[in-house]
Amino acid sequence: MKENKPTRRDFLGRMAVGIAGVTGSSLASSIKASGPPASQGMIYRKLGRSGEKVSLLGLGGYHIGVQPTEQESIRLVRSAIDRGVTFMDNCWDYNDGVSEIRMGKALRDGYRHKVFLMTKTDAQVKDLWEKQLHESMQRLQTDVIDLIQFHEVIRMGDPDRIFGPDGAFEAALAARKAGKVRYIGFTGHKDPDIHLKMLNTGFKRGFTFDTVQMPLNVMDPHYHSFAEKVVPVCVKHGIGVLGMKPLANGIIPRNHVVPAIECLHYAMNLPTSVVINGCDTLERLDQALEAVHTFKPLSESQVAALLERTAKAAANGGMEPFKTTHQFDSTWHNPQTLG
Repeated sequence: MKENKPTRRDFLGRMAVGIAGVTGSSLASSIKASGPPASQGMIYRKLGRSGEKVSLLGLGGYHIGVQPTEQESIRLVRSAIDRGVTFMDNCWDYNDGVSEIRMGKALRDGYRHKVFLMTKTDAQVKDLWEKQLHESMQRLQTDVIDLIQFHEVIRMGDPDRIFGPDGAFEAALAARKAGKVRYIGFTGHKDPDIHLKMLNTGFKRGFTFDTVQMPLNVMDPHYHSFAEKVVPVCVKHGIGVLGMKPLANGIIPRNHVVPAIECLHYAMNLPTSVVINGCDTLERLDQALEAVHTFKPLSESQVAALLERTAKAAANGGMEPFKTTHQFDSTWHNPQTLG
């Protein structure tokens, strides 16, 4: 008998009931069961198999370095923490280090122990990776990074370099053994097949990443979908799913395709441990927190209708330029940071 290949209709149907069998009702149960007592209405989820509890909303690190003054950045970070946000995103190269410096200052005065601190390194070779990690720790004013991630795995050859002789992976394992980092993950925004290669390269060496960060938004199901290809693998192996670019850098709401709150609800409805959102102002933070406070698992019909509404706008990845252009590729513009 000839086997029937899955159709696009089949895929959209799977998205409607939740990736990897996570239906709306079961997602609601997991949210209710997994979180500590609510803080300012925040939702907490488990970070994959680690068992760590983290806030559903993560504070994007790039946007922490764009305020006119340092004090504004500190006020934004601390306001987020005071309102229940525990997951802090950052990167060695964000705003030439300014994002990490400002976050480090914001985490003084007792704030560091309230958060799960993540940052990323660009380097793919051992010596440079170690240097970048050291600089990140100095800027962030901490002696341990909760989660370190290989940043911008966006080229098919990146996994081979990272896992190769004298590669960054070797350095990351040593840093974990030394107690400088607790968990190891990677990020990328270009192509889900590159993510799968990174995951499989690790599996072949007996290593399973703790987290994987990827763009997850209402456009993603229609073009080079990370939700379709990568999320089910992460769920299967207990890897924490970190969703980023839920608004596609604001492109989706600015073009009046889907409102920001609805975009965030969609990303939260996936089996994400954290949805990382860039908040450059207190107003943007308020918006993101409103999305958390009003979130309820979406029904199958709600997700199906949302995907139907976004299909045309999502064609060819035009509203996800991080997949289709070099505009968001910091390591393409600055290849020397890779080593």
